Amino acid sequence: MSEDTATGLREQVRARYAEVASRVAGKVSTTGRGCCGPAAGGPVAPTAGEAACCGDGGTGEVFGAALYQPAERDGLPEAAVLASLGCGNPVAVAELRAGDAVLDLGSGGGIDVLLSAARVGPTGRAIGLDMTQEMLALARANAERAGAANVEFVKGTIEDIPLPDASIDVVISNCVVNLSVDKPAVFAGLARVLRPGGRIGISDVVAADRLTAAQRAERGSHVGCIAGALSESEYQRELAAAGFTDITVTFTHEVADGMHGAIIRAVRPTSQ
Repeated sequence: MSEDTATGLREQVRARYAEVASRVAGKVSTTGRGCCGPAAGGPVAPTAGEAACCGDGGTGEVFGAALYQPAERDGLPEAAVLASLGCGNPVAVAELRAGDAVLDLGSGGGIDVLLSAARVGPTGRAIGLDMTQEMLALARANAERAGAANVEFVKGTIEDIPLPDASIDVVISNCVVNLSVDKPAVFAGLARVLRPGGRIGISDVVAADRLTAAQRAERGSHVGCIAGALSESEYQRELAAAGFTDITVTFTHEVADGMHGAIIRAVRPTSQ
């Protein structure tokens, strides 16, 4: 991928999430372009895969706040729930413990940071990382509404995490790694910031091994969480190359033909 292409894709992602944050915050009309394409009644319909991240897209509840339990959503600020565009619930699979330091890659409106903060308790902390200023502002406002004192939101990219080495116990992420233009850098960064024995619990879109990169692109765009997805074996190979062990990729639901919501778990060895 050329540098110009990577820069263009990153800007598309940034602009999309900035727009979502602005809509949720009430700064723009909800009748304009939606998070993954024109809103209902617009001139051009998004693909099934792209429409899904705004709700069910006609394919079932495969993206967004519907993937959280009602009791979890009910305890959060409405804006945090509305800004959720993920493909799973990483907090439910990350085995968070009291006192853990948790990092959420691409934290958006803060839904997973706030849920993590409640689980790790006052002796732990939850950090959200996002590159979009509008999402960071929304997340900080949501944390204030929730009265969460053990949270922090920092600006940066998931390819260059602005945190010290060996400072995090658990990394979570919700349908964001597939948007990266440099996934080896993401995984190397995770290995760097995790403490020995640290773990990851990621929800992401993952392709079946039978699909080529071109076939993934046919099913949806990069900004729509589809074209940039790794295959199951690619995910395992890239994590292993970054030094992770105990790697599992578990498909949970199909979001398009051969494209799946998935739970990815791995551990940074204590010997590193």
